[in-house]
Amino acid sequence: MSPNDKPLVWLHGEVKSPPFSSQARLEAGFLLRRLQQRETLEMPHSRPMPIIGARCHELRVVDADLTWRIIYRVDDDAIVIADVFRKKSKTTSKMVIDRARKRLKDYDNA
Repeated sequence: MSPNDKPLVWLHGEVKSPPFSSQARLEAGFLLRRLQQRETLEMPHSRPMPIIGARCHELRVVDADLTWRIIYRVDDDAIVIADVFRKKSKTTSKMVIDRARKRLKDYDNA
């Protein structure tokens, strides 16, 4: 990691094999590394999630027979990971949204 790279702050979840396939784990790592290097990712890899909060996004990682999501926020000093989960439907559940909001709020108030 370069001194200019942003660290990853994991509030919840991890990316490991299993449950991620090794290919999906590598893709997630590659995309997270790009974020650390201050790149802005867009569709199809990432989409904004303003419903969770400012600067929040959903990273999309396609695995063999399912899709993973990594909810993250881009802060000035870090990439904050709020959740990692399997996406089973087209919409992100209210439970996931509420959980990510709470984790980020707790992080901000710590």
